[in-house]
This record gives sequence, structure tokens and C-alpha cells, in this order.
Amino acid sequence: MLKDQIKQYITEQLNHRNENGITIFKEEKEYVERNQLADHLQLSEMDASVRFADAYIERCDKESENMLKNETSAFLNERLDYLKKHKNEFIYIESNWFDLISVEAISLEADDVFGTYDVMLGLKLQKKFEKSLKENLDSLLSGDQAKFDLMFSLEDGLWNLNFALNYVQGFHEDITIGEAFQLIYRFLFQLVEAVEEDRK
Repeated sequence: MLKDQIKQYITEQLNHRNENGITIFKEEKEYVERNQLADHLQLSEMDASVRFADAYIERCDKESENMLKNETSAFLNERLDYLKKHKNEFIYIESNWFDLISVEAISLEADDVFGTYDVMLGLKLQKKFEKSLKENLDSLLSGDQAKFDLMFSLEDGLWNLNFALNYVQGFHEDITIGEAFQLIYRFLFQLVEAVEEDRK
């Protein structure tokens, strides 16, 4: 799972650079240090704002699910409330970084009824992790209204997970779309790490 993916990432980075140091994002750096995966390596931290610089981004119509526009990473600088001003749209994003945390792709939209920012994704974990996933979602999402939907799809062999970004630690309305996806990534990283820990 996560540990194997991160080890592989480190190996790939070292093969490209032929040095004794790599540049890595905060979540991965802290994980590497916690799990002592690279004691001999010099780790420097990358700026979080460039994580999704090469992501594939679509703006889509909620009703038809048709793509309205294929966006560049510049779109990530838009304020998150863009979604409340364009309630008929959702944002769909694919990134190589999602592979690291066993996530297929992520969609984000403003909920018409509750006014929350809803996150929808496919999580590539086995069905046997259901109990651990539910317990960790309960503990990581904060607030009395915090709810999530988790359903295993036998057809796809992955978990369909929906939750409101509003209940993720660090959320506030004034962030950009890019910062929202960084927050989602950090949350999912913590979730997958916690599930992995439960497995030990």
C-alpha cells in the first residue's frame, strides 16, 4: 500500500537524479521520516502549490456529466466559491499523485441543498478494509454534521467515497480550488496511512 508506493517513488527519484537527496512534498516527507524509510537521504520539501501543476483538470456539467472545458493548472488559482457561483458545474481532476494514495480520480462540487463542498472519489482498497475505513473516516472528519458515504463496488473493485470538505481539518471558505485539492490530498493521505497502520 502506501509504504510500498512511497518506497517506489523514492527509488524512481534517486534513479533520475543520481544524488543522495530528493525533493518531496510535506505529507510524503513526514511519512518517510516517521517510518525511517530513507535515513541516509537528504530530504528537501517542495512547495505544496505545485503538486497539481501537471494534473488533468476538467470542468463538467453536473446534469449531463459532459466536459465543459479542459482547464490548465491556472484554474486552480480560482477561489473555491467559484463552485457556489457555478452550481451546475463540478471539477474533475486526475493526478499521478493520486496513485500514491490509492485514489483513482477526484470530483468536487458545491451541494445545492446543504451548501457544502462535496468530494467524490474512487479508493482502490480491498473490501476487507471496510471497518478500518469507517472508523478512521469517523475520527478524521470533525464536526457534528460530518457525514460520509462509503460503498464498495464489486464491478470496479474499489470504494466509492463521498464526504463534505467542510468537515476536514484546516478547511475555510477563503481558499483557492488548488488549496482545496491540497487539503483533500492531505486528508486522504492520513486516511490511507491510518488504514495501513490498522493492518499491522
